[in-house]
Amino acid sequence: MATLHADELPVDLPLVRRLVDGAFPQFCSLALAPMRESGSSNVLFRLGDRLLVRLPRDKGGGARVAKEAGWLPYVARRVTTSVPTVLHVGEPALGYPERWAITSWMPGSRPPSPGSASGRHDTSALAEGLARFLSELRRMEAPAGAEDEPALSSYRGLPLSDLDTEYHEAAAACRALGVDLDFDVALHVWELAVDASAHLQRTVGWYHGDLLLENLLLTDAGGLAAVLDFGGLGIGNPAVDLIIAWDALDGAGRRVFRDALDLDDAAWTASRGWALFVAMITFPYYGSTMPDRCAQRLAMAEAALRGM
Repeated sequence: MATLHADELPVDLPLVRRLVDGAFPQFCSLALAPMRESGSSNVLFRLGDRLLVRLPRDKGGGARVAKEAGWLPYVARRVTTSVPTVLHVGEPALGYPERWAITSWMPGSRPPSPGSASGRHDTSALAEGLARFLSELRRMEAPAGAEDEPALSSYRGLPLSDLDTEYHEAAAACRALGVDLDFDVALHVWELAVDASAHLQRTVGWYHGDLLLENLLLTDAGGLAAVLDFGGLGIGNPAVDLIIAWDALDGAGRRVFRDALDLDDAAWTASRGWALFVAMITFPYYGSTMPDRCAQRLAMAEAALRGM
């Protein structure tokens, strides 16, 4: 497994086999194989035909496993889009220090990489599915006390003005790395987005927190089959989830998405700022380890600079 973080936890196939067999001996007979594409937060292994093993890459990542195990059933009952089911949670063992999970295997196809031959043409159906998912997620009521849970709070639920210093530092790092982006335009769009974010109504709602193309599964027709990885699930300003418009949709799809959610100019401009922020913090961190992700983030940033 490629190492992505300074505090990366060592995980390999023999360890995962022993963890699964020791904690859940009913699965001893099922084949176990590493997934070709694991995420930046979790290492993934296919278990049989219907299961997936997810192990956090980083120290403290077990908190995300606990959050998903606790909250995904709540979400699943309130959205029509398919989301994973956490079937079992494994405890730390054999030197691996974090909780880990066995989840349902989600049917659907992985979105194509930037510039791949398959490409993405008409994204209107995907836009409709994403808008429906976000509408349902935002309408979910929060149980008493949920807003005060530390696990449901992160910087991705904050207004953009709180991230201004970090954005400028990340943009400077990207410029020094030679990222092929018009940084003068990026600074202008960021300033517009910060101003727009300040003028948005102070709405509070549920957000996915990492709603990007890599966390979607598509149907054969290109629609939305499932949304994955709810480790960033939170309650706050849900504008961060609008970055999916710049990551997954073409111009026609973005128009469908914006109309379906009835987004005003302020929300739309703020979404461009979120897309730029997430792109800027990606390049310095993953530039040498996840080139495909960086290519996708560059395409997202360029779309956000164009504006539609």
